[in-house]
Amino acid sequence: MVNFLLERTVPLPLDDAWGRLTEWPRHASVVPLTRVRVLTAPPTHEGTVFVARSGIGPLAFDDRMEVTVWRPPTEDSPGLCRLEKRGRVVLGWAEIEVRPGPGGRSRVVWREELRVRLLPSLFDRPLAAVSRYVFGRAVNRLLRMG
Repeated sequence: MVNFLLERTVPLPLDDAWGRLTEWPRHASVVPLTRVRVLTAPPTHEGTVFVARSGIGPLAFDDRMEVTVWRPPTEDSPGLCRLEKRGRVVLGWAEIEVRPGPGGRSRVVWREELRVRLLPSLFDRPLAAVSRYVFGRAVNRLLRMG
């Protein structure tokens, strides 16, 4: 099992930062070799299910996720989205928090616990490093996309 935390402060209003991170199909444009299908009707809410399919051919796998907490940000409270990962290969959860930051910017905190079925714990350190890099790059790109 791997846990990691990403933090960013961006020159975006809360709603823009939130929207860029929680529009699920956009993730496919920033994560290599990945497609995203939302299986429930919009808009996103608790119970929304989507699948990120990553890889090539027989080496591809589905990362099925369900939104279990959906609280968009308001002037008085931070936004929080919690995803439960319920795939055959990838398990765990992710939390995306968006709150007011200094100078009218938005503060983003992405927390994740990741487990890959059948992967021995001796691979936790490399998995953590790769995950932090891939997700960090994806978060950066999502926040830059208009």
